[in-house]
Amino acid sequence: MKAIWKNQILAESDETIVVENNHYFPASSLYMDFFIPSDKTSHCPWKGEASYYSIIVNGEKNQDAAWYYPAPKQAAKEIKDRVAFWRGVEVVE
Repeated sequence: MKAIWKNQILAESDETIVVENNHYFPASSLYMDFFIPSDKTSHCPWKGEASYYSIIVNGEKNQDAAWYYPAPKQAAKEIKDRVAFWRGVEVVE
């Protein structure tokens, strides 16, 4: 699988995990040059507290377009150290 925004591959892995129709990529598969930490957080009742990254490609910013759970709850332990995408980031094979 590949995560792509603005024709730039942001992450690629054959080992994504799908939860609630979102592909969670191993953190090690991200090209971190395109990611900056965000202050945004959100809460999921069964996964826990999410943190976010914004993505920058060719000077264009996609605010809070990737999220991860630094310390997921037990029910979501399989997504620890994994990142998912939204806000126009395409996930394709």
